[in-house]
Amino acid sequence: MVWSNFSTQCQRYLWQGWKWGKRLAIGLPQSLLLMVIAIAFWINLPSIALARTDTPATTSIQPYLERVIQQITQFRLDNGLQFIVLERHEAPVISFVTYTDVGGADEPEGKTGIAHFLEHLAFKGTTIIGTKDYQAEKPLLDKLDRLSGQIKAATQSQNQTEAAKLQAEFTQVEAQAAQLVNQNEFGQIVQQAGGVGLNAQTSADATIYFYSFPSNKLELWMSLESERFLDPVFREFYKEQQVILEERRMRTDNSPIGKTIEAFLDKAFQIHPYRRPVIGYDKDIRNLTRADVQEFFETHYVPSKITIAIVGDINPTEVKKLAEIYFGRYPAKPTPPEINIIEPPQTETKEITLKLPSQPWYLEGYHRPSINDPDRVVYDTIASLLSDGRTSRLYKSLVQEKQIALSATGASGFPGDKHPNLILLYALTAPGHTVEELATVLHSEIERLKTEPISKEELDRVKTQSRAALLRALDSNMGMARNLVEYQVKTGDWRNLFNELEAINAVTPADIQRVAQATFTPENRTIGRILPE
Repeated sequence: MVWSNFSTQCQRYLWQGWKWGKRLAIGLPQSLLLMVIAIAFWINLPSIALARTDTPATTSIQPYLERVIQQITQFRLDNGLQFIVLERHEAPVISFVTYTDVGGADEPEGKTGIAHFLEHLAFKGTTIIGTKDYQAEKPLLDKLDRLSGQIKAATQSQNQTEAAKLQAEFTQVEAQAAQLVNQNEFGQIVQQAGGVGLNAQTSADATIYFYSFPSNKLELWMSLESERFLDPVFREFYKEQQVILEERRMRTDNSPIGKTIEAFLDKAFQIHPYRRPVIGYDKDIRNLTRADVQEFFETHYVPSKITIAIVGDINPTEVKKLAEIYFGRYPAKPTPPEINIIEPPQTETKEITLKLPSQPWYLEGYHRPSINDPDRVVYDTIASLLSDGRTSRLYKSLVQEKQIALSATGASGFPGDKHPNLILLYALTAPGHTVEELATVLHSEIERLKTEPISKEELDRVKTQSRAALLRALDSNMGMARNLVEYQVKTGDWRNLFNELEAINAVTPADIQRVAQATFTPENRTIGRILPE
């Protein structure tokens, strides 16, 4: 689910993919592992043509978007839960995205990974779904919690005999509880009703749950989705705890790039929660309790922090009627405070170097503002210009011309973009070359961006790629739903999604040079290196 599916997911990490794919998914440091697998690190989507049979050509984009906007309905229930509904009657299918405005950055210190943990547990069912007899199951779940606490206490006091005795009892009770579980019943109900794409993902900024149904299953979705957040049972907690620990071992502890990204973020951010891994630290994951997850759920999964996007073959009037019936049952609760931690300006270059069993990597990050900054599209354009695909400056220079790197790419809005974040650039050295060589050429490309105005032809190419990436993200019901809901939550208005095309077109060579000169300074830079062990 995230880290299980999260890069199962990581499912869209890095630049265009990071920017638009991220709006389709999450971003998390551990996903960088995918770079090793496919050099897409959290994404490196190829550019696509604007003129397609199923995507409007450049000259017809605006009329197309205006038609889309006219088909969007927005409403808020009395308890604060918000809906965005887009009618699309091309096919009898509906896509659903439940966006909870809480991610890894919202976690309390010492309880990292809890947002992702909760995402896993949200598939375990309710007092009705996922159990054969909840009245018999509940006392066993409570007993497991007590035994777990006793085992920790005995272990800390180094009473190994008592700890072993308690562990044996814990194993027995866990087996009894497992006999009462209907495994994956939630997923089976969805699948049997024709649902597809059931999944979720956690990022630094949010946790989203999504899948699609045939259009005649709207009320079934309303029932299932409302129940799992109205009446959740966090069963199989200790089993999932081990699953998540294994995810962390695979994607971070045993992954050179994953381990480096974790250290890199901890160095780049001094106090902001973006410095922490979304999957959580090993110690924190081990010490989390079911009570911790319950408290986090009750604090953050409140109606005012949940926004739902529904796109497809639906009637908005029917959606509103059913939403009031099913989601209107949620009691209104106080909205948790927003993150008010402000990262202080960086005043000098920061560096981390890890010696690991890996080909050398070079990483370089620069602080940039959040998604709501007026220059956000300029930052994204710069990242695309430098590191998006085979036509980018870094790829052509490092990989094709000088042949000192096997890959060179980057991301903007890393590890999230709700708060001030990073532009990240990184490259994998080619055999026989060093990270110092990479750094020298990378810096020369950055200096060229600061001192030489970009040509109209090159800027137009990057703009075309950005527009194409946006249109591609809007090409499906699910892509549209994810983008609408993210722009609504992060910028305050889903209409800002459709303003992106104008904002992209408005970027000038002077904007590129101005922002590059302000951003790419030694004092704003963090460097990461992986050197062979």
